[in-house]
Amino acid sequence: MNQPDLKEITEWLKGLQDRITANIERLDGQAFEEDLWEREEGGGGRSRLLRHGNLVEKGGVNFSHVHGPVPEFLKKESPDATRFDATGVSLVIHPHNPHVPLIHMNVRYFETDAGDCWFGGGIDLTPAYPVEEQVRWFHQQLKEVCDHFDAAWYPRYKKWCDEYFTITHRHEMRGVGGIFYDHLRPGQAATRETLFTFMQGVGDVFNTIYTYMAEENRHKPYTEAEKTWQKIRRGRYAEFNLVYDRGTTFGLKTNGRVESILMSLPPEAVWEYNHQPATGTPEAEALRFYQPQDWF
Repeated sequence: MNQPDLKEITEWLKGLQDRITANIERLDGQAFEEDLWEREEGGGGRSRLLRHGNLVEKGGVNFSHVHGPVPEFLKKESPDATRFDATGVSLVIHPHNPHVPLIHMNVRYFETDAGDCWFGGGIDLTPAYPVEEQVRWFHQQLKEVCDHFDAAWYPRYKKWCDEYFTITHRHEMRGVGGIFYDHLRPGQAATRETLFTFMQGVGDVFNTIYTYMAEENRHKPYTEAEKTWQKIRRGRYAEFNLVYDRGTTFGLKTNGRVESILMSLPPEAVWEYNHQPATGTPEAEALRFYQPQDWF
């Protein structure tokens, strides 16, 4: 059987962007703006942004395929390489309603002229008001994707997600986790075809997850105080993205398009000094979800 090549993976990722934006447009009722861009060193992408929608306050779904000389910081990944290709889809959706979770997904593929390649990605959820039943359902969807390939993958990538998406200086996760994986190379444990099929499974489950989360929560009434709490949690999200996120760092260090890289930032966020939710409030209850835990 032929192994998937860069062209096949890139074309599939373009189609994934199309399917996800079409589904979000169906849910929202408004269309994405599209911005085509080119990178001076090689490659480019399609940035799609939805602002001031009915469901989505700000949402970005990006496709990119960039290539060129290997930057210094990537040489440790592939010491013999001189050129690289990187392609992927990344998205962040910030909803109006604070009861609809913020969601992030990224699936990506790298290869170099030294014959090296690897996959990375994942999905994680950041609800301002977590509902335990919904959080368990979310993790079950990801577990089923992983279990199709290896029963060890979900606990491994769930733990990786918990650890990676921790805001170290806050001693808390930015949300309720999900799965995260990186630098998965073809080898004895999994072929290139298997890893590509896994990427497809992760990407394709997004529409199922987001449709459920949106429809379960979008019509819930909310107060200004709840909107303020959502903005506080968005502030935590922004802190993680600007301080720790590898994708942000990679984009900026490889002369990526700044507007597309920072599209993940929320439209509005607040930082209230020494904010502590009152004991017994829904906001205080939400904090217990932002620590690693077993959902099954």
